[in-house]
Amino acid sequence: MQGKIYIVGLGPGDPNMFLNPAINAIKEADVVIGYKYYFQFIQTFLQEGTECLDTGMKQETQRAEIAFEYAEQGKKVAVISSGDAGIYGMAPLIYEMAEKRDSSVEIELIPGISAFQAAAAKLGAPIGHDTVILSLSDLLTPWELIERRIKAAAFGDFVTVLYNPKSKGRYWQIYRLQEIFLEERSPETPVAIVRQVGRAEENIELSTLAEVDLEKVDMFCLVVIGNSQSYISKNNKFITPRGYYSKYSENGKPGPLIMQKSFATIAEELKGKDIALETKWALLHLIHTSADFQMVDLLKVRNNALNVWHEKLKNGGVIITDVTMITSGIRKAACERMGIEVKCYLHDPRVAELAEKHKITRTQAGIRLAVEDHPDALYVFGNAPTALIELTALMRSKNFSPMGIIASPVGFVNVEESKHRVKSFAKLPAVIIEGRKGGSTLAATIVNSVLSLDDAKELKVGRDV
Repeated sequence: MQGKIYIVGLGPGDPNMFLNPAINAIKEADVVIGYKYYFQFIQTFLQEGTECLDTGMKQETQRAEIAFEYAEQGKKVAVISSGDAGIYGMAPLIYEMAEKRDSSVEIELIPGISAFQAAAAKLGAPIGHDTVILSLSDLLTPWELIERRIKAAAFGDFVTVLYNPKSKGRYWQIYRLQEIFLEERSPETPVAIVRQVGRAEENIELSTLAEVDLEKVDMFCLVVIGNSQSYISKNNKFITPRGYYSKYSENGKPGPLIMQKSFATIAEELKGKDIALETKWALLHLIHTSADFQMVDLLKVRNNALNVWHEKLKNGGVIITDVTMITSGIRKAACERMGIEVKCYLHDPRVAELAEKHKITRTQAGIRLAVEDHPDALYVFGNAPTALIELTALMRSKNFSPMGIIASPVGFVNVEESKHRVKSFAKLPAVIIEGRKGGSTLAATIVNSVLSLDDAKELKVGRDV
């Protein structure tokens, strides 16, 4: 009479997390074989007369051999593993041994709740998207192969769960993993250390990829590393969204999805460049608008302009534009949210008379009127170099300084000169698109990047669109 081998996953250790088929297999078994540490978790399920054979660590092969010896005598044998026996457990070894022995013993794998699933449930929802599970133990796998897999997981932007992350004799590998991940992921990527999940000693620590204290990691820990979309919520839950971007924006429109995908593509091409976050945010907007990566070289930010304007405009303010096209391109919802007034004087009834009287362009006349009303505004130029020249001349003659200047006129006559004039104000916050390039659309885009700068850190694009 042939016996049977049950390969039983016990879950992470809490008997409340044992699955019924695992409990039934243990109750039916004539013999239970496993690492001695795990027997404490199954005492209440053992039947009178069940033989228990415990072994030490690293004796998996001996456990498998003993299981076959008893099963071939007609016994029902339960071989126990923590978590799920098919994940770094006894299942592969027993199936391989059955083939080598040409054994006819019946084998049944009983699934269990894996430690990574139990840890994920404790954390919130960290494995809501594609996930890789890696063991850092090099006892059975060469380190060179493990490192290749680490690089693939990091590059592929997988949520990554680490088993066997660190031991007393194997400690440097997790630091190497951190180094590799920091080449591909933000330093702010969420990381969790979950120790003894499902057991009395359970402990959870949330941190980031750059700040995580790896000295606290040992063989009783799982380490969970988020992907580029993972975040820690306000109630301290580790969340990885099911999709890389919401299908729809907050107002139910799909437009932001296209913008988000574009930004992600641009960000990938800008990877590795040493660019300040606020400047990178403006570049993402500009390149998204123009499809021109030359903006990386043309955009010049002076005196921390983007941050300065963002902080000032948070509490309201006035933006003056040289033409109405810029006014139309600045996000109205953002201006309403922040209490900002956007004005263009080009169609003011006084402009035509002033232009005729002084033999100047209408845009120059508009700037003269604007300066009288709002000398401390943010001035934005995307079309008329003469208007920009007018403003700089008035700043000299009237000795005042506005909040700042966005200098993005486009064309061939007086364009570069107008931008050089802005540079003569050494302490003025200014953003300049160098050379002949520019335009109203790009000028408005720079303003929009300023208004949405709070969203730059998480690459959360599309608000107020």
